[in-house]
Amino acid sequence: MLTSHCTMLSELLQGNDSGGFLVIQDSCRYSGRDLLRSFISSALDREEVVHVLCFESSEEELKDGLRAPGLQRLHFHNAYSDPLGWMDHSAFTVDKFSFEELTHLVKQSPHSRPATLVIDSLTWILRHVSPPAVCKTLQQLKKGGAVRAVAALLHADMHQRGTVGSVCHLATSVITVSPGIKGDEALAKITKRSKSGKVLQDEEIFSIKEDLTVTIQNKPSHLGHKQADPEEQQTDPTANLTFNLRLSDTEREAKEKLALPFMFSKEKKTALLHPNQGSGRILYEPDANDDFDQEDPDDDLDV
Repeated sequence: MLTSHCTMLSELLQGNDSGGFLVIQDSCRYSGRDLLRSFISSALDREEVVHVLCFESSEEELKDGLRAPGLQRLHFHNAYSDPLGWMDHSAFTVDKFSFEELTHLVKQSPHSRPATLVIDSLTWILRHVSPPAVCKTLQQLKKGGAVRAVAALLHADMHQRGTVGSVCHLATSVITVSPGIKGDEALAKITKRSKSGKVLQDEEIFSIKEDLTVTIQNKPSHLGHKQADPEEQQTDPTANLTFNLRLSDTEREAKEKLALPFMFSKEKKTALLHPNQGSGRILYEPDANDDFDQEDPDDDLDV
């Protein structure tokens, strides 16, 4: 459920377009799992069929706060207890993360209409399946079929930048969450790509209640400037040098007045380009003893 004016985050909560792929990108500073659970709750309120792959959280944890009327359309696939299949009793394992397996899994449910697939989380899968294989599966899921939309959690600080970039490049929407100024608030940086290729970006302050209701506040600019993340601050490479690379105003003025050796004054340019009559010139007239052959200029050398 959602309490807000019409914002980009509220539009995403109200439902993805067919073929949509949403990535909630978080870090150790702020978890995006509650926001992912809010998307599950919103999808159930719209009477959608939802399939959840549980890798990092148990079914009981993800169910907490969800309302009973929609739970019959919610299907959990447990990969939490045995994700690698070592004990051979897990309902889903990481090696089954493929387009064919997921399509078969979703079609086994009694509901015939396309479902929303929720992945908690892609980080666990990416640590055991190659990124190209994961991206291929996600790209195939985007094309539709048994799955109408995909929403996934991704821990950005646990992967190389190229891996995160590849996954987010496939996404139609990316929500990057970080702590807000107040304890119960968080900041969402949203990037949304329309079907025409236009890219929209926004930043919104939000909070999540115990019943998974999302309340969207004012824009961050209306609440004052938040202190920059130390990781995002640019360090000064000249801060600890034993010599000074900067010029004072006096030094800069003296530098600008300095005449460089390869720069000619106006008077010198005039003298060189327009020599006066009678100025010294060197003329060479060959005599009869000069034996200079144009065909062989080295003919006079004893070689």
